[in-house]
Amino acid sequence: MDTISQAPDEPVLTSDMLAKDPLDQFAAWMADVVAVPLPEPTAMVLATVSASGQPRARTVLLKHYDPGGFVFYTNRTSRKATDMAEVPRASLLFPWYPMNRQVIVEGTVSALSTEESEPYFRSRPRGSQLGAWASRQSSVVGSRAELDDRYAELERRWPAGTDVPMPGFWGGYRVIPHVMEFWQGRVNRMHDRFRYRRNDGEWVIERLAP
Repeated sequence: MDTISQAPDEPVLTSDMLAKDPLDQFAAWMADVVAVPLPEPTAMVLATVSASGQPRARTVLLKHYDPGGFVFYTNRTSRKATDMAEVPRASLLFPWYPMNRQVIVEGTVSALSTEESEPYFRSRPRGSQLGAWASRQSSVVGSRAELDDRYAELERRWPAGTDVPMPGFWGGYRVIPHVMEFWQGRVNRMHDRFRYRRNDGEWVIERLAP
């Protein structure tokens, strides 16, 4: 058990405060973020690397998490999807700065099937469904007007009251965690950091230097 000193009202994180499973710990912190509430609590930075070794990062939205991992959705023609097809590993960062907290996830990536992806696509607003068809994400376009014209054409193709099918080039991805880190900011940069890592199927918890 940790013995620590702290300033009055300073948030702390100790080993005896942690859940045994990092997904349970993540759920507790996510509940805190939602309760505050923070804007876009499910926003996360997704970092990938290409086959040539080029690292890339962008912000996406977490749509689901469970013991199997963290799920998000995107266009499969995007650079992130290409990276994950070439190198099926990724890192996620949840930057909850107003609470002086962040969570880092490292793991492998698997693509969800059409059957697994369709329920979420059906739940999206109609405009977002059409937008998925209109944008071949990360491809070069000549102008904004080109995108707007493509969207208008799709509105005519699938008018209000008709179902918009899920594009074959769109779907979900799951990041299966092997390492998770929980970071609580402290004064003087003496932050509390704990890492969960898989070891023979069990989670080992370690305190890291800030």
